[in-house]
Amino acid sequence: MLILFVLTLLACNKHSYGFGSDPKISCIESEKQALLKFKATLIDEADVLSSWGSEPDKTNCCKWWGVKCNNHTGHVTVLNLSKISPSFSLSGHVTVVSISSSLSGKISPSFLELQHLKYLDLSWNYFSGNFSPIPNHHLGNVSSLRYLSLRQNLGLSVGNLEWLSYFPLLRHLDLNSVDLSQATNWLELVSKNLPLLEHLDLSSCGLPNPVPHLNFSLSLITSVDLSENSLSSSIIIDAFGKMISLVHLNLYDNEFAGSIPKSFNNLSRLQSLNLMENSLTDQLDKFLDKLSGKSLQILNLEWNQLRGTLPDLTRFSSLRELHLPYNQLTGPFPTSLQLPNLGALNLRGNQISGMLPDLTVSHSLTFLDLGHNSLNGTIDKSVGQLSRLEYLDISSNSLEGVISEAHFSNLSSLKFLDFSFNSLVFNISSNWIPPFQLDVIRLASCKLGPDFPKWLRNQNNCSELDISGAGISDIVPNWFWDRPPNLVYLNLSYNQMKGLVPDFSVKFSDYPSIDLSSNRFEGQIPRLPSKVESLNLSKNLFLGSISLICAITDFALSYLDLSSNQLSGWIPDCWEHFQKLNIINLANNTLSGKLPSSLGSLSQLRALQLRDNNLSGELPESLKNCLELKILDLGGNRFTGNIQPWIGTHFTKLIILSLRSNNFYGDIPLGICQLNNTHILDFSQNDLSGMLPRCFGNFSAMIHRYDSMREAIDFVYMRGRQGDNSEGYIAAIYLANALVQWKGQEREFGKNLDLLKIIDLSSNKLSGEIPQEIASLAELVSLNLSTNNFTGKIVEDIGQMKNLESLDLSANRLFGQIPATLALLHFLNVLNLSNNNLSGKIPLSTQLQSFNPSAYSGNPQLCGDPLPNKCPGEEEGTKPPLIATGNEKKIQEEDGDKLITQAFYISMGVGFAFGFWAIFGPMLLSSISGYACFKFLDKLTDWLYVMASINLARLQRRLQS
Repeated sequence: MLILFVLTLLACNKHSYGFGSDPKISCIESEKQALLKFKATLIDEADVLSSWGSEPDKTNCCKWWGVKCNNHTGHVTVLNLSKISPSFSLSGHVTVVSISSSLSGKISPSFLELQHLKYLDLSWNYFSGNFSPIPNHHLGNVSSLRYLSLRQNLGLSVGNLEWLSYFPLLRHLDLNSVDLSQATNWLELVSKNLPLLEHLDLSSCGLPNPVPHLNFSLSLITSVDLSENSLSSSIIIDAFGKMISLVHLNLYDNEFAGSIPKSFNNLSRLQSLNLMENSLTDQLDKFLDKLSGKSLQILNLEWNQLRGTLPDLTRFSSLRELHLPYNQLTGPFPTSLQLPNLGALNLRGNQISGMLPDLTVSHSLTFLDLGHNSLNGTIDKSVGQLSRLEYLDISSNSLEGVISEAHFSNLSSLKFLDFSFNSLVFNISSNWIPPFQLDVIRLASCKLGPDFPKWLRNQNNCSELDISGAGISDIVPNWFWDRPPNLVYLNLSYNQMKGLVPDFSVKFSDYPSIDLSSNRFEGQIPRLPSKVESLNLSKNLFLGSISLICAITDFALSYLDLSSNQLSGWIPDCWEHFQKLNIINLANNTLSGKLPSSLGSLSQLRALQLRDNNLSGELPESLKNCLELKILDLGGNRFTGNIQPWIGTHFTKLIILSLRSNNFYGDIPLGICQLNNTHILDFSQNDLSGMLPRCFGNFSAMIHRYDSMREAIDFVYMRGRQGDNSEGYIAAIYLANALVQWKGQEREFGKNLDLLKIIDLSSNKLSGEIPQEIASLAELVSLNLSTNNFTGKIVEDIGQMKNLESLDLSANRLFGQIPATLALLHFLNVLNLSNNNLSGKIPLSTQLQSFNPSAYSGNPQLCGDPLPNKCPGEEEGTKPPLIATGNEKKIQEEDGDKLITQAFYISMGVGFAFGFWAIFGPMLLSSISGYACFKFLDKLTDWLYVMASINLARLQRRLQS
């Protein structure tokens, strides 16, 4: 693509680059001195401008690198110091594109002394400071410059663009990534000062929205790029409807909302329109009606909010690319596109439904992405006739049926195939040889098994292979492991593949991601590539030591999951190599020994999961350097010592903290209360003692609701090709998991982990009263303080914990009555208050009487339903009062009220209504007393409601008796 870009520039500007000047031509001395002054302000650490000098063999500036002179006059016409430059063969053809070392420093205005300069390219360097080219008074007012590019000089600012008036002949202006944040009137200055402008690129410049009342005219302009500027003003979008010569318009990544104006229909020459990543909300058919269909070839509306169905597009007969992914399109796929020139169609991430139509009419298709929609039915075999197709993605739909060789019969150009997450069954003969050589194969959740697919033997260029969840229960054949080492991503997870795994150190390219999890591979952990980026061997039958991870010497490792195997031995002490490591999961093995101190060197570590091993000793002090930790799960080991305060003070991003089932002892430190992001706090089954800190009511994440909790737990890490090819990076989601005691049973949560907010301190030796402040944890769903030595009363305001689903306070020494507010916990479905010293009557509510009596057993002085023992004064068969508070005086008062009748309450209601309007009606008409009146009435209404409810309850009981 880079060579094509250079060739295009050369075709448009045959004399643009500073190569090929007539060797007989000598430059003009004054212009040579201007160039040397220009060089003097530059920093040229790589000596790129070594040919610029005053030595005898360097006097002719027309032979200097980046300089070109007119072959007749000797005047400098071209100055090209761009970092990207073409190299030429003797015949003058481009042979290779070289990228020279960058220049830096300041840009001197001395280039203005080159009054015949037509082409100035300083792009892709590191120039900084303020570019403000104001000529000396004796130079005249007009520059002959036609082409100016300062592209990709990230430290450069160009002020307010007033200097454009000195370059009225400019046809090409490229200031991409140059700071223009102060240029409030940029659009007016460009329009007023550059009447001949044809190409304008102000992308990524921090442009402000222009001032209103703009007088705009750029009738000759053909190409505009204002992408990545966060522009939103309708002034700008309206202005483009007047640029009748526009051919290319790029407004990608701005904030334009609504729709485009009707004037866009006048842009009869428009060939490409990019409005990707804006906030367009129009109906798609109405949006397209505002475009001229005559010449449009490329239309990109990705990541907007366009609605409606995909309309008839036949009037866009020249359309070559249509990009509408991640909008809100619905309805069926059109029966036929009838676009013979269409080469790329991207409808990904909508809600398009129905069957996949016959696409052979669009025989020019090279790119087809219909992934993440609601397509159903089968895939017609006609897709196999798209002989030019290179990219095919129909993943994450509801497609079903059988896939045979006929579906691929003529796809000889295919390089990318993604059928994943559909209900497709591959019925392909064992001797089939595909007509294609794929780079990417993604068939996750398709039915390929039970045999290992033999057609993969032919795919020797594959860099990414995902056949996870494919129902394969075969031994992986040797020919698969002996394939050319092109793979950078391999996913065989969630199958039942068997056998030994070979030496991986020579089987993969640099920086591979390998996922063999959830299979039945066995034997020792294989030797690993020294530059592996992601490794998941979890849920297999691997055994032995994990010391081979020390063979990974490169810094790139970001993900390591060896959990749920049969691994043993000590955790090696070589973690200082892995400065990019985000995730370590070694849970569910039989690892032993102490944690190595080098774990503390992992400054980017976000998940450390070591639960259910035989690890022992105290936590190393160095671990407190892992400031990015979100998940720390050390449960089910034999760790000992105090819980260190730095867990709370240093790990402030922790979401999950589980130290359950270890040998920790001593008090819970106050520092733990600083864990404001924690959703799961589990210290159960240890030897902790002392009082529970009152600051346990400070956990912010357990007080407030956060809608993005899933994002916080399942965080993003980077996997894929690293090194020089940054395009190989793929953002992957780490699906966090945790083992918790939930409603009396141990359960591992992964998918629904974001729904849990839990405190479990059970099975310790904690004492003292339960802090009243704990009632402020309104978002807590499970609280387990059982099997401790807590005394005192149950928190009186426990009813504030309105989201509690599980409450276990059993096996303590709590006394007193059960708070009436417990009846307010409407989501409570697990309750255990057994084996305490509670007394009095169980409060009445729909839920509290529905629990098994065992929830209250072991409290001899506790009485009332559902316990068999009745409270004192209750007669057999007598219905208990509606609201039980333990105060028998209220019951006596109700029984003694003999004069209240149903007619009394009817009369009271009529009398109140008449008296209300007689007394307060005139007051309501007064605006002065209205507010005070309503305030009084609000209180009066509350009082009347309470009194009426109480008296109505009395009446009902009287009538029943």
